[in-house]
Amino acid sequence: MPNISSPHLNAVLWSVGLAVLAYLALVIFWKRRSLSADTVLHGIDQVSVFVGKAGAWAIVLLTLAMCYEVFARYLLQAPTEWAFDMSYILYGALFMLAGPYALSRNGHVRGDFLYRQWPVRRQAAMDLVLYFLFFFPGILALCYAGYGFAAFSWVIGEHSSNSPNGPPLYHFKSLIPVVGGLMVLQGCAEVVRAFRALKTGEWPQRLHDVEETEKIILEQAEAAQKGVA
Repeated sequence: MPNISSPHLNAVLWSVGLAVLAYLALVIFWKRRSLSADTVLHGIDQVSVFVGKAGAWAIVLLTLAMCYEVFARYLLQAPTEWAFDMSYILYGALFMLAGPYALSRNGHVRGDFLYRQWPVRRQAAMDLVLYFLFFFPGILALCYAGYGFAAFSWVIGEHSSNSPNGPPLYHFKSLIPVVGGLMVLQGCAEVVRAFRALKTGEWPQRLHDVEETEKIILEQAEAAQKGVA
C-alpha cells in the first residue's frame, strides 16, 4: 500500500467509509425508531437506485461526446484530443455505478435454468453460499486493491497519458473503492433477504416490487373511479 500521509487522501478515506457509515446509520435509526426490516432494506435499495440513475446520465454525455468526435473527425477533419479519455472514463464510471443498482434489482447474470426451478429455501441457501464464498471476498478484495490504485493516483497526481492535456484520473479511480463499499452495503441487504427467505420460504419484496405494486393499485383505483363516474 502507498504512503497515505498525503492530505489529498482524506477524500478517499472518507469515500471508502461512506457506505459503512451509511449502513450503521440505517441500523441505528432502525433500532431507535422501531422501523421494519423492509424499510431498512428498501432504504439501502434507494441508495443503490439513486447512484445507478445518477450514473446513467453518463450514457447521455458519452453519446454526445462520441457523436461530436465522429462529426469533428470525418467532416471537419479536426479530431479532438479529449474524446478517447472521456469515452473510457465515462464508460468505466457507468459500468461501476450500475453494479449496486443491478444488484438491488436482482439483475445480475445467474444460471436461471436451474435456479428458477428450485424451491425458495434452496435458492436462498445457494445465494448465501455464493455471497459468503465468492461475493464478499471478491468485493472486499476490490475495495482493498481499488483503494491502493486510488491512493497512489492521488499521491502522484496522476493524469492520463493518452492526450497532451490528459485529464486527472485520481477522481475516477476513487470510484473503485467507493463503488466497492456500495456493493458491500447492497450485498448486506441481499444476505438479510436470503436469511428471511430461508426462514419464511418467501422472498421479501424488493423496492421495485413495491413500486410496481403501488402502480397497479393506483391504476386499479383510477379505473374504479372512472367506472363509478
